[in-house]
Amino acid sequence: MHRETEPATTGLHVVRATESFDRFYLREYPQMVAVVVALTGSRWAAEELTQEAMLRAYRSWDRISRYDKPGAWLRRVTINLATSHLRRRVAEAKALALLALRVQTPLPAQPEPDAALWDAVRQLPKRQRQSFVLHYVDGLSLAEIADVLDIGETTVKTHLQRARQSMQQELGEEDIQ
Repeated sequence: MHRETEPATTGLHVVRATESFDRFYLREYPQMVAVVVALTGSRWAAEELTQEAMLRAYRSWDRISRYDKPGAWLRRVTINLATSHLRRRVAEAKALALLALRVQTPLPAQPEPDAALWDAVRQLPKRQRQSFVLHYVDGLSLAEIADVLDIGETTVKTHLQRARQSMQQELGEEDIQ
């Protein structure tokens, strides 16, 4: 199938017995679209996949045009593209079906947003903010926060104390526990 035709020589020029890509395209494109429509059931997919196969042929036309049957090469590439397309569609359909069947995991109840409070939290230095959120929103213990942040429990305790102090000053609250 990939046997190349022998070049004919005339004087100093090498003349190959190959057809132009334009001619090849015009001859093969309609039939390839029909083949892929039959395989995929989609005119849009057929045109896209055939264009992709033709682009690949065009990029390597110097080599492909010398094959005994460049149309066979095009068909193989086009059919491979259609097969890959169908595999992706099946995988997508399975994923969508699983997603539709999936039970939605309820999110934990969130405290009512207090804009001033959360603005103040976002103003805290990074470790204080992280410690504060992990403790008050996620409910983690000092030891658990220390594990998450990879710092000592005493450091977590210090960050929480400083965060509380900053929040009390910012919000004018007597006791933030």
